[in-house]
Amino acid sequence: MAIRFASASRIGNKLPRGSNFWDGSAVVVNSSYESIATVTVGSGGTQSITFSSIPATYKHLQLRTSHATNNTTNIYFRINGSTTAAEYGYHYIVGTGSGSVFAASDVSHSNTYGVFAYNSNPSNFTAGVTDFLDYTSTTKNKTVRQLAGQDNNGSGYIQLTSNLWINTAAITSLTILSTGGDYINQYSSFALYGIKG
Repeated sequence: MAIRFASASRIGNKLPRGSNFWDGSAVVVNSSYESIATVTVGSGGTQSITFSSIPATYKHLQLRTSHATNNTTNIYFRINGSTTAAEYGYHYIVGTGSGSVFAASDVSHSNTYGVFAYNSNPSNFTAGVTDFLDYTSTTKNKTVRQLAGQDNNGSGYIQLTSNLWINTAAITSLTILSTGGDYINQYSSFALYGIKG
């Protein structure tokens, strides 16, 4: 089979161009996501952070997290400050690097918060992406889904979590918290984005 060499100019002519895309000087921007706010935890850690006055100008919300806790534990969230246990339910499945799989759920709605990813090793950070779907709807209960994981130098896990907030109110504030005297470590970062419809 004959192989022909192609010049950069010939290949570049076949690619979509935005300004000087081919020579690398153009910046490709995904305009579907807009930053709303970012919080990085300071010295000493914190028990909670709150995003308040969330604008109602998007279709969905996305929270991108990189967090660690002082103990082996979950972090949690509350919507609009609600502590009504009957409003929160969740289930999740976890897979580890060793091939173990386990799952858990709260179908009895016994918690006063929703569940984020587990932090299995306080020395390392857990990364996650969480979507709050149709957050401005006043006719739907709110679905929250998360993909998260932690690398522990040869071990670790990946977790899929689904939460339900049984309330049709629009989401205007979001609190991320720890419980039982635990705290979220310094340098943990929480970035809230709006997703356009």
